[in-house]
Order: sequence, then C-alpha cells, then structure tokens
Amino acid sequence: MKEAIYPGVMMRPDFDIRGKKILVVGMARSGVSAALLARQKGAEVTVNDIKTEEALGDVLIPLKDAEIGFRLACDGTADLESYDLVIISPGVPLSAPVVQEALRRGVPLTGEMEFASRFCPCPYVAVTGTNGKTTTVTLLQEIFRNAGRIAHAAGNIGYPLSKAVAEAKAEDMMVVEVSSFQLETTNCFHPLSAAVLNVTEDHMNRHGNMENYTLLKAHVFDCMQPEDTAVLNWEDEACRRMGGAARAAVLYFSSERELERGIFCRDGNMVYRDGHEERKICGADEIAIPGKHNLENAMAAAGIAVSCGVPAPIIRHTLRTFRGVEHRIEFVRTLDGVNYINDSKGTNVDSTVKAIEAMKARTVLILGGYDKHVSFDPLAKAIVDSKGKIAYCVLIGETAPQIEASLRRAGYTAFEHRDSLQSAVSAARRAAEGTGNVLFSPACASFDMFEDFEQRGRIFKQIVHELS
Repeated sequence: MKEAIYPGVMMRPDFDIRGKKILVVGMARSGVSAALLARQKGAEVTVNDIKTEEALGDVLIPLKDAEIGFRLACDGTADLESYDLVIISPGVPLSAPVVQEALRRGVPLTGEMEFASRFCPCPYVAVTGTNGKTTTVTLLQEIFRNAGRIAHAAGNIGYPLSKAVAEAKAEDMMVVEVSSFQLETTNCFHPLSAAVLNVTEDHMNRHGNMENYTLLKAHVFDCMQPEDTAVLNWEDEACRRMGGAARAAVLYFSSERELERGIFCRDGNMVYRDGHEERKICGADEIAIPGKHNLENAMAAAGIAVSCGVPAPIIRHTLRTFRGVEHRIEFVRTLDGVNYINDSKGTNVDSTVKAIEAMKARTVLILGGYDKHVSFDPLAKAIVDSKGKIAYCVLIGETAPQIEASLRRAGYTAFEHRDSLQSAVSAARRAAEGTGNVLFSPACASFDMFEDFEQRGRIFKQIVHELS
C-alpha cells in the first residue's frame, strides 16, 4: 500500500499545552469540546469560525464562562504565528485557508480527535469503515459494559472524543468511532485494537478519489504495534489488502468462508479460531440486529472484544440482546399494515444497498439528499436486482435528478419526485398500498435540507407518528 499522501499533524508527542496559546477552528460540537479540554489542561484558548456569533447561536454557550477568546466571522489566517498550536474540527478540510497557512508558516497543527487522544486516561479501541461504524461502536460499548467496565462511545458517533476524555477515568474503556475526516489529521493515534469494516465509495467531494479515501482508512493502523490487533473484513478487497501492510496482529472476519485465524460462520454459528483452538461465539440467527451487514458488524465487534480479553459468554449475551441504534434500520411504527423504517444513517450508496438487502417484504424507498459526488448506478442496479422488492421510489433533495438518471439507465421507472420529506412520506404511504415497508434510506448526506442525519431521522419519525 502506498504511503499516505496527507500531512498528518505537526504536534509533537510530548507537547505540553500549559500556558500555550491555542487556536481552535470550527465551532461545531467537536471544536467546542476541544476548546474546553484545552482550557482545562491550562492553555490560553481562542476559538475561530467563519460564521458570526449570531449565526452560531447556542453552540457557543458552553464557552461563555470559560475565559476563552473569540475570533469569529473570519478565516482565522491572521496572526497565526502568535499561536503555539492550531486544532481543527473534522468539518474543516485540509484545503481551508487557515490549514494551508498554518502548514506554510510551520505552525503546529492537529485535529480534534488526535488532540483528545493525547489526553485519554484509559485504553481505547477504534472502529472505522464506510458503513456500520456507529452500530459496531455502540455494540462494543455494550459488550464492555456487560463485562463490568465503564465504557464511553465517542468520536464520529456524535459525542466528541474531547468531551469523553474530559470525563473518563483510568479504569474505563473508550470506544472511538473514526471517520476519514478525522484520520486526515492523525499521526500518534494508537488504539489497542482497531477495525476497518468495509471501504466503498463515499466523500469523493472531499477526498477526490478512492485511492485517497482507502489510504485514509488504513491510516488508523499506522501507530499500532505487533501486540495490538487489526480487525479486517476478508470479503472486502481493500480491507484484505490492508492486512498485508499492518504491523499489528491481523484478525480477519468473514461471513462467507472459514478462516485459518479469525471469526467466521460455520453451520449457522459464529466461530472464533486463533490457529490452535476454536470457540463458538453465538448462533448467527441469535443476533438481534437484522441483515448480513449486521452479522459482519457483530463479527468485527466480537473480534475487538476477544482481542481485549472479553469472555465469549459475555459477547454472546450482548449479541443476543443488543437491539441496534437510532436512525439505522430503525422500526418506527406500523400503520394500515405498513412498517415505517428510519434509516437516516444511510448517508451513502453502499449503506442504502445494505438496507435494501435487509428488507424481507415489498418496500417503497425514499431517496435523496446532499450531493457528495458519487455514482448512484450501483444503487439503481441493487433496486433492479431486488426483483420487485423495491416496488417504488420517492426522490427528494439535491441529488434527485442524478438518482433519476441512474434509475432510468438501469431501466427502472417506478418513481416520482417530491419537494419535501413530509410530501415524500405521503407519496410513499400511497404507493405502499397497505402492505410491506416504507424505508427512508436516503443514500446521501443531509446537508441540503437538514442539519445532520440525526435531525433528518427525527423529523422523519415525527412525520410518521403524526400520520392518522
């Protein structure tokens, strides 16, 4: 595998921030939490965002009494030499003027996740990949809790690592969901065990091409050592290649074949084999969360848990009782014989394809959202290949024309456009004809119409619950 093309960070491992001047760029949840953590550790902190204080609104409230300076409504490039460190939120791209100027002037630069990990008082594990991260992280958190640990789920899951680190104790366990955006700015991030679940096309508007995106996913293993464990999906070609370059001990998982060392299915059972002995983890049909993709998520979680010494009976109990996470193939209600399912976390094509595969009955699909510059042809193929299971599609948002073009190329014409989510739900209800499912799995990000996928999912559920 090629060396990563991203500069990573220039923050020294022994960087002592007490009394140092720090600029935190990007005032979403991660940036606010990083500013508070830096202040807690004794730094002199200033925050920056291109938005005005009025536009940021309540976001800044936690900073008001923390003796933190504000530089708002500007790009942050002025007087960069006066800062000892710049911390950027995941939403700030490497192409941003403040990042480029910091790199040009040699000002130490890091990302929020990397910064927070330097202060983490407890062991941590990590999960990345295109799809399944939140489910796997939440499942792992539950496994560690059932094993008697106080476990924090943090990172890209919506709870910033900076905030979790400020609250954690040495005896806890941290489970970190890691995005490609966060991996752009890491160079000392060192989990005890880490998994890459899968790699499919996503975020091309930021990373440019699949080679860059794949390199970033593999970056999670860069600081790991032979005593650590890299958990990888054997059935994903990109993941399989990562195993050959990893310094950590590699543990593959597969839903398709037996492995000499790893986790696999045999005779309907999930089995762990370490080369010398075998252990049954759980019956595949006992796993509470539905779909083949969730079987793979469960295997990855089991791999990390086993590598951290969690006994098989605890893993088995958790797999049997864990019911999934909000916004991920989440049952909302049944009305007039139709099941309404919220998959707002389906923010890319592959995720929605997996949701389609998990459907067991005739389904009306609501699609569309923010344009991440990916192809919808694989989605259209999956809809056609469902052989009528996806009976109708309702298209919304910025990407509706692109999705229509892909559907027409695939020979699928059972769709209509709607200009709002509420109107789309009404159209889907009519098309469902009193049977099967209405699945809201947009295959796109939410930013054209909503703040994030969580708000989008909550609004979908509200609309569905208000149907009479």
